[in-house]
Amino acid sequence: MSEVSFEQMLEEESIKTIRNGEVVEGKVIDVKPDEIVLNIGYKSDGIITRGEYTNEPNADLTAAVSVGDTMEAKVVKVNDGEGQVLLSHRRLVAEKGNKKLEEAFENHTVLTAKVVQVLGGGLSVSVDETRVFIPASLVSDTYEKDLNKYKDQEIEFVITEFNPRRRRIIGDRKQLLLARKEELQKELFARISVGDVVEGTVKNITDFGAFIDLGGADGLLHISEMSWGRVESPKKAFKVGENVKVFIKDINGAKIALSMKFPEDNPWNDAANKFAPGTVISGTVARMTDFGAFVELAPGVDALLHVSQIAREHIEKPSDVLSIGQEIEAQIVDFNEEEKKISLSVKALLNAEEAADAAESEEEAE
Repeated sequence: MSEVSFEQMLEEESIKTIRNGEVVEGKVIDVKPDEIVLNIGYKSDGIITRGEYTNEPNADLTAAVSVGDTMEAKVVKVNDGEGQVLLSHRRLVAEKGNKKLEEAFENHTVLTAKVVQVLGGGLSVSVDETRVFIPASLVSDTYEKDLNKYKDQEIEFVITEFNPRRRRIIGDRKQLLLARKEELQKELFARISVGDVVEGTVKNITDFGAFIDLGGADGLLHISEMSWGRVESPKKAFKVGENVKVFIKDINGAKIALSMKFPEDNPWNDAANKFAPGTVISGTVARMTDFGAFVELAPGVDALLHVSQIAREHIEKPSDVLSIGQEIEAQIVDFNEEEKKISLSVKALLNAEEAADAAESEEEAE
């Protein structure tokens, strides 16, 4: 039997023993892009490969740690076959992450994490090297066609299912958004009333109107309330994301009706003076029927030019001599402010002009 010196015995006693699964602490003595070497006070150094440090496949470890750093790791294998100790930083962090997620699940804690992957059915976020899956149906309170906008973004969520044995940890962002929207809605309805002028953002546009986000609830701006004038298509008049000023026309439960027909801009405010009978005025043919043409005198003010008043001669229908968008000149022959009706006549204007010409000719003859 070979003799062992006293110094060797002391050295061997000073070297600790380690076991698989044990957590050890060491100092970084070397780092490469794909590997970290750790002095753990054992007869062999510990090795942490890229895959055992992070889930990121192309991570550069030299950017993550430096020589001299102290870190903890979990022993995966005491002897990796080359006399070195295989360690894992990722698994240790994941265990702590699982514990954090379990506590968050039990306490309904709101978590914030980065979206590391966009999957076909949802998002994958990483909490301390532990993956949490957020199904597409729980990402937003509205339908999201493309989830790629969330890539690399930090989002808030809660854990609604925690089963690490089946690798099933489910997150929910939708319920947070709904809760915040409900809170904002209560605040909005508490401070608004009919007649208030408010600002909002165009959220969605349909053929019948536009939905305006008022910051807590959406209001409907119907096509008939977009202008005192004629609006052919809401999609031509507005753009999604555009800021608009509107006033609240009606509140019915959770429904808000909006308008841009501000009373001070009502074209009928001074109509009695502007459209008095006998006034000669220009307008644009806006629409036609078999009995006459409606001429726009100002935005929101249409007058009827009856087929019998279009010309001296008999006209079968207005479209025989007029066209949509045509500028015409006529005389106002009737004004009814109460019913908001105005009647025009081109014939009366022609007769007046003829009479004026005849009078002028008589004066010259004398």
